[in-house]
Amino acid sequence: MDQFKGQPRLPKFAVPKRYDIYIKPDLCLCKFSGSVAIDIDILSDTRFLVLNAADLLVHDASVSFANQKSSKVIQPSSTQACEVSQILVFEFAETLPFGLGTLRMDFEGILNDNMKGFYRSTYEHNGEKKNMAVTQFEPVDARRCFPCWDEPAFKATFKITLDVPSELVALSNMPIVEEKVNGDLKTVSYQESPIMSTYLVAIVVGLFDYVEDQTTDAGVKVRVYCQVGKANQGKFALDVAVKTLDLYKEYFAVPYSLPKLDMIAIPDFAAGAMENYGLVTYRETALLYDDQHSAAANKQRVATVVAHELAHQWFGNLVTMEWWTHLWLNEGFATWVSYLATDSLFPEWKVWNQFLEESNHGLTLDALAESHPIEVEINHASEVDEIFDAISYRKGASIIRMLQSYLGPECFQRSLASYIKRHRCSNTKTEDLWAALEEGSGEPVNKLMSSWTKQQGYPVVTVKVKDEKLVFEQSRFLSSGSSGEGQWIVPITLCCGSYDVRKNFLLQTETESVDIKQSLGCSLSKCCGGNDKYCDWIKLNVDQTGFYRVKYDEDLAAKLRNAIEKNHLTTTDRFGILDDAFALSMACQQSVTSLLTLMGAYREELDYTVLSNLISISYKLERIAADAVPELLDNLRQFFTNIFQFAAEKLGWDPKPGESHLDAMLRGEILTALALFGHEQTIQEGNRRCLAFLDDRSTPLLPPDIRKAAYVAVMQTVNASNRSGYESLLRIYRESDLSQEKTRILSSLASCPDPNIILEVLNFLLSSEVRSQDAIFGLGVNWKARETAWTWLKAKWEEISKIFDSGFLIGRFVSATVSPFASYEKAKEVEEFFASRVKPSMARTLKQSIERVHINSRWVQSVQKERDLPNAINELAWRRY
Repeated sequence: MDQFKGQPRLPKFAVPKRYDIYIKPDLCLCKFSGSVAIDIDILSDTRFLVLNAADLLVHDASVSFANQKSSKVIQPSSTQACEVSQILVFEFAETLPFGLGTLRMDFEGILNDNMKGFYRSTYEHNGEKKNMAVTQFEPVDARRCFPCWDEPAFKATFKITLDVPSELVALSNMPIVEEKVNGDLKTVSYQESPIMSTYLVAIVVGLFDYVEDQTTDAGVKVRVYCQVGKANQGKFALDVAVKTLDLYKEYFAVPYSLPKLDMIAIPDFAAGAMENYGLVTYRETALLYDDQHSAAANKQRVATVVAHELAHQWFGNLVTMEWWTHLWLNEGFATWVSYLATDSLFPEWKVWNQFLEESNHGLTLDALAESHPIEVEINHASEVDEIFDAISYRKGASIIRMLQSYLGPECFQRSLASYIKRHRCSNTKTEDLWAALEEGSGEPVNKLMSSWTKQQGYPVVTVKVKDEKLVFEQSRFLSSGSSGEGQWIVPITLCCGSYDVRKNFLLQTETESVDIKQSLGCSLSKCCGGNDKYCDWIKLNVDQTGFYRVKYDEDLAAKLRNAIEKNHLTTTDRFGILDDAFALSMACQQSVTSLLTLMGAYREELDYTVLSNLISISYKLERIAADAVPELLDNLRQFFTNIFQFAAEKLGWDPKPGESHLDAMLRGEILTALALFGHEQTIQEGNRRCLAFLDDRSTPLLPPDIRKAAYVAVMQTVNASNRSGYESLLRIYRESDLSQEKTRILSSLASCPDPNIILEVLNFLLSSEVRSQDAIFGLGVNWKARETAWTWLKAKWEEISKIFDSGFLIGRFVSATVSPFASYEKAKEVEEFFASRVKPSMARTLKQSIERVHINSRWVQSVQKERDLPNAINELAWRRY
């Protein structure tokens, strides 16, 4: 057995073809038992069968072979399970015959409460707490439910049979073919599935209501399941799903491949959703929408998550990555396609503008030395959880958008359809996608894109004026300010003074220059002098379709700032200029003084996406200023308040008839920001409206879109001697059965500036009243209480590590608590504390968090050296706009 331990992948001398699985869950005793018959194909000489199993008791194993003349059953001479490698090894006394056979075994396991494998979730029905049984197998946890070849490339068909209490709903990937009731139990059998990977197998058993519809052309039955009494909250997601399936059928030129699609809301669910073939599971916040109590942002999240998961039915389920190294083929594409679908269904939401927030997350993470390439080597199952991150999802989606922009949408769509048809029901690597796109476009896609997927990081393109030319230089961008290695083929898009005057080219070397007069017909000297009406500004990375940063020289930056003030630039370009400037400031490549001056140009900004980013940047600058220049904090907050009051006065507190979806989302974010920056009128009005809501939950004074703002306003007045607002929000939390309302309250509680109250909030997160996946919402504590949060984390670490066991949630706990610090001493303290406590699934996240503390520390030191900063902040704070 030793030769199989520690190997990243299973040996391939035997492969599965078909699984016949029987499972009987016991929801009272929280355990399950079952059996599996796996049709296998022996491909080479072996006396071993090696597959995956974890946390299972396996017994009565045998393998049988049959041909026209005889049959043979062989019991293993030894059976060994390796907990660390999560493998099950059957050794036989004789060499197994080539060809087809059937491996049979019985197994038993526990319905765990870790939200992975085959686990239990709780819900209330008629005042009684009940269990449901749920599967979450991605990435590597099918092995916790039944022994299997638990790797994406080992595709097979699945025939599933369940024995469950007769009053419950039992769902799996395929439609039910037979249901037999026998007393208190019923046996439910399902159609055999098409070929698929083990991580896509799904089972859910519980008490549910549903709403139903079907697609227009193919008549695919679509249902949304949820807790009894919540069926109406599933109608919006149902409508989105039906329309999205029709849209994807047309876009991919391949129909949805199963006869039904179920989507189900699970109360305890670690991820946002899971794309199981034909049975997609979701957090309640990602599937359910309440017309009376859900906000516009909740509605948009439901639409985009549903579109994301249904995209996986093609990208991931029908065509599957060969190994986790190519996870981005699943997640990057599903993220990008979800915006395509949402934009088609709701064009007024302008989600492609909002896509820049996805890119921003990818750029931020990939600016760390502790990032990883899109195509990352995976050597153990415990490493897979860590790559379900902004690199695989957001950077992946962003480079797809960049490539689509370069190749053109029609060519890109045709090539994707060809790729899906060619590789349906099989596994692919990144090179297979590039080959399809090369064939469809005639462009050297593999050469162009390899630097973006195989190489960590991305470039900053510096542009400056020299000798009547624009000079472009590329180098790796790191938030630490360090110079990194790497070179990319960068699709440069360039505009001069007008979006009608543009140039596109590939920056393939470290340095390249462009003669603007020859290329665009305008004078560079006039551009820098500002006299040519067609050349008063120059913008790179037009509409932010490229995954890179841009650094302008001072003259070019000043021209862009002027263009922003005059509203001559698109939303996406206004976003990009600000976001690049912030990133450069964090990396100490640009002063905070110049960044704040640029922010002043946005004083009449009204666009949701731009202002949302401006708010996020303001929060981060406040935190850094608190460490670097605390004496300037009041004036800095006044400056931020001045910027956001313009939009707040336009929007007001109350929704207007016929207002846009984006204005509804913006109102809540702007008012929340004003409350957090101490704007007294906002805090008073938020408290007034919250008190009215406490007296009458149907009051029009507190519609869903501004509830978080009001709750945050309340928490700004809370302290140890004035607890009434805190107690009121806890009361609303306990009375609500809407998950979106509960998470709103949790994040609002964390905004309290009083460390004593924050300690109570943190302890509340670990109580039975908060579902463990929701605890993260309460960790975004006010920067004033970060030391309280860190002390609490250290004291509660054993309890926290047991609750979250493994997976990405524990990494998020660490990141949220550690990353806000800004001293080298604190980084060392964090490193020393986790030296003997780090879990494999959080190792990379911990390193990234410590790196962020170092980056913050360096930034603080840089800000302290800015001599012009006090005068700049004072002038900006009290300037009359």
